[in-house]
Amino acid sequence: MKVVSLEDVLGTKHEVDGGNWMSRRLIMKDDNMGYSVNDTIIKAGTETHIWYKNHLESVYCIEGEGEVVTLSDNKVWPIKANQLYALDKNDEHLLRAKTEMRMICVFNPPLSGLEVHDEDGVYPVDES
Repeated sequence: MKVVSLEDVLGTKHEVDGGNWMSRRLIMKDDNMGYSVNDTIIKAGTETHIWYKNHLESVYCIEGEGEVVTLSDNKVWPIKANQLYALDKNDEHLLRAKTEMRMICVFNPPLSGLEVHDEDGVYPVDES
């Protein structure tokens, strides 16, 4: 059994600043759950290019409002509190935050905990 509080992560190396976002990594690869869980804040008024070529992600918005634009078809998906979106095809997308957004993000394969997006918006795969 493992219990993690957000306070356990704040101010540690597992609170990762990505510029437009702050990701608090709660469950990571070394927890051996087969997925990872992040509590992420997206800054209001930002646009972030993301393309998880190596991961599938489900995102549950618990606060705020924004939109996702899938770049393969330029479709705009409005996102607000109490909605989940799943990037089930490694979708390259833009995440636009109208207000500050708080998201719970689940990744498969799991993140090791220190990843940030590269120039293409990609997280690397942790091969260890």
